[in-house]
Amino acid sequence: MSDPFQDPDATTQPSVGRFLRGLLFPPALRNFVRSREAGLVLVSLVIGLVSGCLVSFISWGVQSMHVLLFSMPIESRLSATEDLPVWRILLMPTLGGGVLALLALVGQRMGGRLADAIEANALYGGRLSLTGSLLVTAQTMASCGFGASVGLEAGYAQICAAVASRFGLNLAARRADLRLLVACGAGAAISAAFGAPLAGAFYAFEVVLGTYTVGTLAPVAASALVANLVNQGLSSPEFLIKPGSLQAVSPQDLIHVVAISVICALVGIVLMLAVSASDYLFRRSNLPVWSRTIVGGALVGLLGLITPQVLGAGHGAMERDLVASIGPMMLVTIIIMKGLASAISLGAGFRGGLFYASLLLGALVGRLYADGGWLLNPDLAFDPDLAALTGMAALGTGVIGAPVTMTALALETTGNFSITIAALIAATISSAIVRELFGYSFATWRFHLRGEAIRGPHDVGWMRDLAVRKLMRTEVSTLPADTLLTAARTRFPLGSAKQIVGLDPQGRYAGLVLLDDLYTSPEAADRPISVIVRHQDHMLYPWMTVREALSRFETYEADALVVVDHEATLKVIGILSEAHALRRYGEELERQNPDNVTT
Repeated sequence: MSDPFQDPDATTQPSVGRFLRGLLFPPALRNFVRSREAGLVLVSLVIGLVSGCLVSFISWGVQSMHVLLFSMPIESRLSATEDLPVWRILLMPTLGGGVLALLALVGQRMGGRLADAIEANALYGGRLSLTGSLLVTAQTMASCGFGASVGLEAGYAQICAAVASRFGLNLAARRADLRLLVACGAGAAISAAFGAPLAGAFYAFEVVLGTYTVGTLAPVAASALVANLVNQGLSSPEFLIKPGSLQAVSPQDLIHVVAISVICALVGIVLMLAVSASDYLFRRSNLPVWSRTIVGGALVGLLGLITPQVLGAGHGAMERDLVASIGPMMLVTIIIMKGLASAISLGAGFRGGLFYASLLLGALVGRLYADGGWLLNPDLAFDPDLAALTGMAALGTGVIGAPVTMTALALETTGNFSITIAALIAATISSAIVRELFGYSFATWRFHLRGEAIRGPHDVGWMRDLAVRKLMRTEVSTLPADTLLTAARTRFPLGSAKQIVGLDPQGRYAGLVLLDDLYTSPEAADRPISVIVRHQDHMLYPWMTVREALSRFETYEADALVVVDHEATLKVIGILSEAHALRRYGEELERQNPDNVTT
């Protein structure tokens, strides 16, 4: 996989591949998709069909692994099975770490750089590696199948988005349309995973696409609806909370909703920091890279001896804990153990996400709030199911960063509009707190730790392409900095240039001389031009984006800045004016956002 984002039109594609592509994606179909909105809707329907099948297959595969590896009944859930053999609890996550180490070696041999749906849409215009995504999905299935405390939603979204990206590339979809199809794939995956097409559609808009327009509604909604129907036909739907089990929300309950929202927002921040701390400790340890998942799996196995509810994604734990009679101390134990197991699993290198873990932990925190409040004072009694749903919406929003998605999930789970209002309040409060105190969702926080300046799925990849090296003018007027003013005026008459770049004796950048300053300076004619130079310490570098360049123009109050090759050598390679950068930025922004949707 030398190039994970290779366009199918590349000339290196085998002739058989080109023949099959022409057969499956004929020019008439490609033109229809590129020119008609109905074409995108048609493709999104196919994406939804494939996504529903993939989600059902992955879920079945992981459940089969649990049955085989942990010797449990086929109708049981791993995290809800109490009588698991001790040696299996200890051994299987450790063996899973070894499998992940082998798969990591396979990934290294394949080469290339993998990206998830958010990163692909933000940086690569929706281009995703199908081969790499298959590897990521296999790693996710192995991680969850062997009992690591990770969710499958990341794997669902990865492979479905990659299939959608491949469809788009084979159909020669435009950049904006390709990003939309990737969002369709990811949204369809979430829709099928939870039996919630509204939540899946809003996930696509909030998390993967980063915007909503009338033109994007039909494709996203179509893929989410079809994926949900297909998955329901292939497997039994699951409910986070049984519909009809909740009481109506009264005005007095809102104070409890606010309190749970604040608590869950803080828990979400702690959870994300715990994952980062785990990753940091594993990296700083003297353990070989290949052994980290093995050690992490062993640690998860030890936690599984305390409570098997830490194993796997936690579907069984969710079903069990919301109906069982559990004391507050046991709830605290499960919350701590599950959070710790998730942090260790992800920090060690297991593949997966925090989507379902955040829902489970949020439900448990809400349940703990309700039970603890009743024990402290019966007058503080709050419906535990409503508290659980409020916690799910709040903590899920804090970690995933999708308040409307969580609100839609609450609506589709319960069918109760009154309770949906409570979920919306919880999601809004949690989102505001996490954004103010932390500033990231879990996905964007991981990008931040890698050094990527990505705060969401908005398309910023074109800004990287629009770098200073492509905007600068290479013809630069230069003079040695010790040239006398009178000689400089003779060399450059009025109107011959706007700026002159001064160079030191070693040929390095020494400052910028404006022609107006050259002729209006009160300095004596026998003084060197070095006395009137500007921006000696202000410059641009060729790898900077246009946005970074514009920021420097504003900071330095400069109309133009010199471009140097490196801060150590200061060799002048060009010059860029603020006016030209602004013009090119505006043109590209308008081209990328024809519907006037800003990034």
